[in-house]
Amino acid sequence: MSKQVPERITPKEPSMFDACLPVISLVILLATAVVYFGNDSSYGPNQIALLIAMGIAVVIGIKNGHHWHDIEKAIINGISLSLGAVLILLAVGSLIGTWLLSGTVPTMIYYGLQILDPSWFYAAACIICGIVALSIGSSWTTAATIGVALIGIAQGLSLDPAITAGAVISGAYFGDKISPLSETTNLAPAIAGSELFAHIRYMFWTTIPSISTAIILFLILGFSETTTATTSAITDLSNQLAQQFNISLFNLVPLVVLLFLAIKKVPAFPAVAIGALMGGLWAVLFQQELILRLANENADVLSANIKVVWTAFFDGVSISTGNAELDKLLSGGGMSKMLNTIWLIMCALSFGAVLEYLGMLRKFVSAILVAAKSTGSLIASTVATCIGTNLITADQYMAIVMPGRMYKDEYQRRGLHPLVLSRTLEDSGTITSPLIPWNTCGAYMYSVLLVNPLDYIFYSFFNLINPVLAVVYGFIGFNIKKLATNTN
Repeated sequence: MSKQVPERITPKEPSMFDACLPVISLVILLATAVVYFGNDSSYGPNQIALLIAMGIAVVIGIKNGHHWHDIEKAIINGISLSLGAVLILLAVGSLIGTWLLSGTVPTMIYYGLQILDPSWFYAAACIICGIVALSIGSSWTTAATIGVALIGIAQGLSLDPAITAGAVISGAYFGDKISPLSETTNLAPAIAGSELFAHIRYMFWTTIPSISTAIILFLILGFSETTTATTSAITDLSNQLAQQFNISLFNLVPLVVLLFLAIKKVPAFPAVAIGALMGGLWAVLFQQELILRLANENADVLSANIKVVWTAFFDGVSISTGNAELDKLLSGGGMSKMLNTIWLIMCALSFGAVLEYLGMLRKFVSAILVAAKSTGSLIASTVATCIGTNLITADQYMAIVMPGRMYKDEYQRRGLHPLVLSRTLEDSGTITSPLIPWNTCGAYMYSVLLVNPLDYIFYSFFNLINPVLAVVYGFIGFNIKKLATNTN
């Protein structure tokens, strides 16, 4: 007689209290981490907060009839979403290390010090990053290359790194948002059911006013900036760079190659990896004096090149000039510097995956739709959901896909064109992601720009203005496209 398998009980839907408890716990834990650890909270305390909040959600899920093995599979699936980003992060770490060693980043800083004036530096940084991101469709690549150099130039000009990071992120996400090469720009219309180029044109109505306002604000900050950098100080810094590196326009070839690969739509990981390899090769070709200084005094030329370049890939470079500020400017990079960011991303995605699997996110949205009676409140709800998804799931793709799926039918039922939904998803899901320290984008920006999102959030004007403008348009009914009605 065969043994009868017990019938599996269908899990209960979470109550609103069930859904809110892990989120409230996370907020309290993250706030506590900031109080006790300050800017160091991203180096462990935030990860523990995410894991404890996830544990609370798991207990609630088991209480509601879910099985641990199913929850574990959801966690593994959630982490798998980050593997592409992990590969890119590791490649970017190597790229920064080899580009510092090869003189690529120092050369950008050197020439930037000659041509960029403090009074319009912030606005110029925003515009430059916008143009580059529009050309290549990647805010991440823009920040890791042009952004890193601009942070270095800002330090040389004694300008505020937080404002500079805000300008870099504003420009990078503006360009990324309206570039047909961008993944998120393609994802949003695909989810909402609109056409790519119609989606980009429709976004101009919220994007252009937002970036224009941001540039004006950066100009105001620039002209009101009181910098301590004098002409002699900038000249001294330029001379010190020239003493450490062989400064030449040839050093910019790895940057040109990377931008070319991005324009040709080569996937991010191989493109950045090729850029990193070129940086190592360029270091051997053009920075022999530096390599020999960094190597052991007893090492022969071949061993010195192999060891120093190899180290730049996995642990970056550390240059000692006697000037602490310059040392900080010229040292960094390497895969090892990205491991803490990867840890943060995996913990955040695990927490988000558990909440999604247990139905807690759906609980929030169903409650929101009950209150969203007007078009304005529906758009405001979509914006809030996208931002909330960025906070909870820590992934900008999830912040587009999940709200897009949840609200698509409701937009259609109310006679709103899919373009309204796709634009709203980008106005909130895409551009708020770098403002959240534990989001994949926020953690990435912190790792490459070395400025805490809690510091640059107030200066990321484009990323703050755009979602607000989207909500305002919804409530006043400006440029809200309706579905064509059949009058036959």
